[in-house]
Amino acid sequence: MRLSTNYKIAYVHLTSSVKQTIVALMGVVFGISMYIFLNSFVSGTNDTQTTLAFTSLAHIRIYNDGPADHTNLLKLAYGNQIAGNIRNPKVIQYTQGIKNTGAIIDLVRKQPEVTGITPQVNINVFFRNSGNKINGNLSGVDVNNENKLFNISSYMVQGKWNDLQYRPDGLIIGTDLAHTLSLHVDDNINVLTSDGVSKNYKIIGTFQTNVKSVDKTKAYLNITAARQLLSENQDYVTDLQVNIQNYQKTAPVEARIAPVIPYKVESWQESNQQLQAASSLRNIISIAVSLTILTVAGFGIYNIMNMTINEKIKEIAILKAMGFSSGDITSIFLTQAIVIGILGGLIGMITGFIIAQIINHIPFKMAGMNHLPMSYNLSDYLLAFIFGLITTLIAGYLPALKASKIDPVDIIRG
Repeated sequence: MRLSTNYKIAYVHLTSSVKQTIVALMGVVFGISMYIFLNSFVSGTNDTQTTLAFTSLAHIRIYNDGPADHTNLLKLAYGNQIAGNIRNPKVIQYTQGIKNTGAIIDLVRKQPEVTGITPQVNINVFFRNSGNKINGNLSGVDVNNENKLFNISSYMVQGKWNDLQYRPDGLIIGTDLAHTLSLHVDDNINVLTSDGVSKNYKIIGTFQTNVKSVDKTKAYLNITAARQLLSENQDYVTDLQVNIQNYQKTAPVEARIAPVIPYKVESWQESNQQLQAASSLRNIISIAVSLTILTVAGFGIYNIMNMTINEKIKEIAILKAMGFSSGDITSIFLTQAIVIGILGGLIGMITGFIIAQIINHIPFKMAGMNHLPMSYNLSDYLLAFIFGLITTLIAGYLPALKASKIDPVDIIRG
C-alpha cells in the first residue's frame, strides 16, 4: 500500500513541474541520441574502410618469404669461435613460389573458420602502351575463387569478370591504369616482366575498387596464362589468399596452420597495422565523446532533481512528519529518476536513429561513396539505453539520499 502511495506522489511531482521534467527528459534524450549517432557514424566509417581494404586484401596470406641470410656459412657453422673473411659473398639460390600447393590448400580448407582460399601468381611487371610505361602488378588468379573472396565482379565497370576464365589472352585492368595509358576495352597492352619476357594482351574489361593504389597499378590475368608467361608448371603459385568467418579472429587459425606450413603465414593485422590502429583510435574517441555527453547530461539531471527537492522541501517534511520513512522519500525521488531515464532512453534511441538516417542521406561524393556511411548495430542502442539509465539513476539517487536525511522538525520550525 505504502509503495503504491510512493508511486502516486512521484507521479504528482513529475506532472506538477512539467517544464522541469521536460528539461530533465531532454538531457537524457540528447545524451543517448548523440551516443547512438556518434557510434553509428564511427562504425559505418570503420565498415566502409574495411570493405575498401578487403577488396584486394585477404584475412590471411601464405607466401614464400625468401631466403635467410646465408652469405656467411662459416659464422653459421662455428659462430664467433673462428676468424674468417669471405670475399664477394653471394646469396644461395632458392626456389621461388610455393611448392605442393594442393596439399596446403586441402589443409587450410579443413579449418572450420575458413570460408575461402584462392591461389595467385603475382608478377611485378611494366604495362606499356606505345611510349607510356607504368610499373604495376599482374595478378594471375583462379577466376571463381578470386571472386568468392574479393567479390571483384561487383567492381567491374566494363566487361564481365567471368570472361577472364575463357580468355588466356585477356586482361582486366584498373580504370586509373587504363586512363593513364589511354587504353579502352579491346585495345592491346604490352606486359614486360622483370626477366625481360614481353607479351601482348587484349583488354577485356576494367574495374574500379576506389582504392587508388589498386586501380592505378593492378591487372588480372587467368592463372594458367600467368604460369605460361613465367614458364612455370601448373602447380606454381606465389600466394595463397585465405578468408575466414570473422576477420578480427585470425590469430587462432594462424597459430594452428603456421607450424605445419613451411612458408610465411601472415594475417592482415601484421601486414596492415596502421589500418587496425586507425580503427581502434576512432572507436576510443567515439566512446570518450559519447561518455562525456552522457556525463554532462547526468549533471543536468542531478541539478534538476536537486532543485526539485529544494522546492518541495516542505512537502518532504510533512511526509516525514506523517510517518513516511527515509526509504520512502528515497523511493519517491528515485522513481522519478527511473521514469525520466526510461522515457528519455526510449525517445533518445528513436531520435538517434532518425538523426543517423538523416545524416546517412546527405550526399557525399568520395572514394566511390554517395553518402556518409552509417552502421545500425543493435548493441549500440542497448548500450546507450543502459548507460543512460545508469547515469540517470546515479544523478537521481544522490539528491534522493539528501532528501531522505531532512529533519522535518527543523524545516517546520524554519
